[in-house]
Amino acid sequence: MDADIVRIFFALWPDGRARQALAGWQARLEGLGRAMPPRNLHVTLVFLGNVNASRLEALHLAAGEIEAGRFELCIDELCYWQHNKIWHAAPRVIPEGLQHLVGELQSSLGRHGFEFDRREYKPHVTLLRNARMTDAPAVEPLIWPVRDFAMVQGGMADYRVLARFPLV
Repeated sequence: MDADIVRIFFALWPDGRARQALAGWQARLEGLGRAMPPRNLHVTLVFLGNVNASRLEALHLAAGEIEAGRFELCIDELCYWQHNKIWHAAPRVIPEGLQHLVGELQSSLGRHGFEFDRREYKPHVTLLRNARMTDAPAVEPLIWPVRDFAMVQGGMADYRVLARFPLV
């Protein structure tokens, strides 16, 4: 890939407690697929994909315009997507605060001329890839207090948080 091109997405980046809980959910699925490294677990808000590095400052400014409140995210189910062989953790109910944050972020990015993935939003944390299906084990709900969101650079094996944006 061109050195001037970076893969970018915005995400909810878990704190240590939430990350540890999600890693525990992964352990319940051990042997069913390739586990995502716990340091990379996240909930994608908006995926942009390839962005010219010269536009990162504009992207940072667009995200900085977001006015959204803090909220709690209750991740309370393990699910399997057959079409891409992924086990993921997800909320049964999408909180209004999360819907608002995603909508505000999409609006700001659009105003600033950024293209992004516009598929129906399905918040989730990918736990396993190349996985096989079985009955989902029972898990204790994770209550994740969301206080900020992150701009993240994605790579083949690792993700790097470029900036964090506080919620009010």
